[in-house]
Amino acid sequence: MPCSEKRASKLLAAGRARVHRVQPFVIRLVDRTHDECTLQPLRLKLDPGSKTTGIAVVRDIEAIDAGTGEVDRGAAVVNLTEIIHRGRQISEALTARSQMRRRRRGNLRYRTPRFLNRGGDKAGWLAPSLRHRIDTTMAWVARLQRLAPITAISSELVRFDIQALQNPEVSGTEYQQGTLFGYELREYLLEKWGRQCAYCDIKDVPLQIEHIVARMRGGSNRASNLTLACAFCNQKKGARSIEEFLAKDSKRLARILVQAKRPLKDAAAVNATRWALSTALKTFCLPVELSSGGRTKFNRSMLGIPKTHALDAACVGQVDAISDWVRPTLVVKCTGRGSYQRTRLDQFGFPRGYLMRSKRVHGFGTGDMVVADVPKGLKAGKHAGRVAVRATGSFNIKTLRDGVSSVVQGINHKHCRVVQRNDGYGYFFNRAEFTGREHARHKASDASHPALDLPALKGEVSRAF
Repeated sequence: MPCSEKRASKLLAAGRARVHRVQPFVIRLVDRTHDECTLQPLRLKLDPGSKTTGIAVVRDIEAIDAGTGEVDRGAAVVNLTEIIHRGRQISEALTARSQMRRRRRGNLRYRTPRFLNRGGDKAGWLAPSLRHRIDTTMAWVARLQRLAPITAISSELVRFDIQALQNPEVSGTEYQQGTLFGYELREYLLEKWGRQCAYCDIKDVPLQIEHIVARMRGGSNRASNLTLACAFCNQKKGARSIEEFLAKDSKRLARILVQAKRPLKDAAAVNATRWALSTALKTFCLPVELSSGGRTKFNRSMLGIPKTHALDAACVGQVDAISDWVRPTLVVKCTGRGSYQRTRLDQFGFPRGYLMRSKRVHGFGTGDMVVADVPKGLKAGKHAGRVAVRATGSFNIKTLRDGVSSVVQGINHKHCRVVQRNDGYGYFFNRAEFTGREHARHKASDASHPALDLPALKGEVSRAF
C-alpha cells in the first residue's frame, strides 16, 4: 500500500522494512505477512498518448449529496507517472536499416529480386513503433499491479474522433448535443496548433477558435479551416482573409496554410492503437472503464486542474472531485536495453567498426545503477549513478549532485557495486512542474467548481510504494 516518504523513512530506520527497489522507490515490510495487512482498493487511470502516456494511481471516494441524494464520485491522487515512449526512434532505426540493406544488396546483380514474398499481414498487426506503445503501457500496468492493490482500471479510449470532426453529421446528434459539446474539437485544435496563438505565438492565455477563411467569405466549420487565436488577434483579423491579414509575414502565412491541411500524426497513432490497448487491458481480469478525450478535458476544466499527461490521467472517466493532485511526477523515459546490432555502419551501409560481442563486463552492463567506493587516488570517495562499461574494466559513472550532472571516468570495476540492474528506463522527478502546480492550486481554490465533502487524507500522499 502506498505510504508517505516520512513513514517509509521511519519504517526503514526501525528495521521494519527493507528496500525492494530503488527506482521507483519501493519498500517491503518484514515484520508482518500479507494476511495481517489491511489494504485499500486503488484505481489505475491511463491517458494514452503518442509520445507520452500519463498514469495516475488514485483512491476512489464516494459521497452522497445531501440535497439531491446522488452519489458523487471523487478521487484522491496517490501517485503520478508519465512514460515517454520512443516510437519515433524505433521508426527511424527501422527506416535506416532498410535503406542500408537496400544499398548493400543493390550492388549484387546476381541476387534474385525479393518482391511480394512476405505474405499478408496478420489481423491486428501493428507497426513496431505502435506496438511499442502498447507493450510499454501494459508492462507498467502489470508492474504497478504487483506493487499496489489495483482493483480497477480507467483508460481514455479515443483521444480524437477525426471522422466526426470532419463530418459531424456522420454519427447523429450525440456529437451536437450534451454537456461535452465542443470539447473534442477544442482538444484536437489545441494539440494540432501547439496550444498557442497561430498569429502571435502567445501561450498560457485563453485561446479562441478562429476561422482561417471567415464564415462570411464562405468558410466552413471543418477542422481543416479552424485554428487557435488569442482574443486580440481574433478581433484584429475579423472577417479579413488570412492573406490580407498576414501580408507582411509571408513565412507565417505559409506555415499556417500548410499546418491547416496537415493531419495530426499523434492523433492518428493513438487512434490506431486505441482498440488494441483497450483489449489488452481486459486481460488483467479487472473492471475496465473507458472514457473519451472530451470527458477528460471537461473534467479538467471544471475542476481547475492544470494540463499535464499525468493529471489528464487522473481526470479520465467519471469523477466529480480530485484531491491531493499537487505532487511531483515520476517521469519514466524509455531508453531501451542497448543495441542488438553489434556492427557499426557508415553512411553507405558498410561495416566501419564492431562492438563487444557481450554487453556485460565483469558482471556489469551499461545503464546499471552502481555505487563506487574508491579508497584512494584523485577519484577517492563514493560515486553513485549509471555506469558505462568498457572492455578494459575501467568504467565511467554518470553522477548527479546538487542538480548538476557529471561523468566520473576511469573507475575500476573492483570498486563498483550494483544497486539496480538496467531495466530499459530512465527515471527522474519533474520538480519544476510541481512548483507550478502549487501556484495553480492556490489560484483555482477561489474558483467555483463541484466539490465533495472529502475526508482528510493524512499521511497518504506518497511517491513510494
